[in-house]
Amino acid sequence: MSAVVLLPYSERWPLAFERIRDEVTHAFSGERSDAGADDSAVDLQHIGSTSVPELCAKPVIDVLLGAASLARIEANIGALAALGYVYVSKYERELPMRRYLVRDADGERPRVHLHGVVVGSPIWREHLAFRDALRIDPALRDRYAALKTELAARFARDKAAYTDAKAPFIRAAIDAALATNPASP
Repeated sequence: MSAVVLLPYSERWPLAFERIRDEVTHAFSGERSDAGADDSAVDLQHIGSTSVPELCAKPVIDVLLGAASLARIEANIGALAALGYVYVSKYERELPMRRYLVRDADGERPRVHLHGVVVGSPIWREHLAFRDALRIDPALRDRYAALKTELAARFARDKAAYTDAKAPFIRAAIDAALATNPASP
C-alpha cells in the first residue's frame, strides 16, 4: 500500500485544474449525442482538498465531471482514455451513480481523479456543498485540516482506513451545509 502524504496548499492546484477542465471539455465537445447540443454540455468542478485554499491535501486533483446522463460520460470514455485516463469500474457496485477515471501523475502533471456524475444529482450536490462549506468557513477548514493531519499520521500506510476515518466529519459537514441551504448547489 502507498503512504498517505499530505502537502501544504499549492497555488499550482487550481491552475492544474484549469488545464484539466480545458482538456476534458475539449474531449467532450468533439462528439455530439443524438439528443442535441444541450445534452453534449458538461460541467467540470474542482473538488476535494486541492480545491480549498489553505487546506493541506494529497497531491491529487479531484474533478467532478457533470453531464446530463451517465450514458453521456460512458460515450466519452474512449476520448478520455486518449488523454491518459483509465476507467475504473470496480467501485460502481458501491457507487452506481458515478463513473470513475484516474490519470496518474506524469512529470509536472499531478494525479487526477475524475468523478463522472449526473449534474444536479445528490452526489453532485453533496460534493459541491462540502467544498463550498470548507471554502467559506475557515474554522471548519481548519478542523478538517487537523483531522486529516492526525489521521494521516495514524493511517500512514492505509489510504482506505484514512478515507473511512474522515467519513463522519465529511457527512456531518455535508448535512449541515445542505440543511442551511437545501437548494445548493
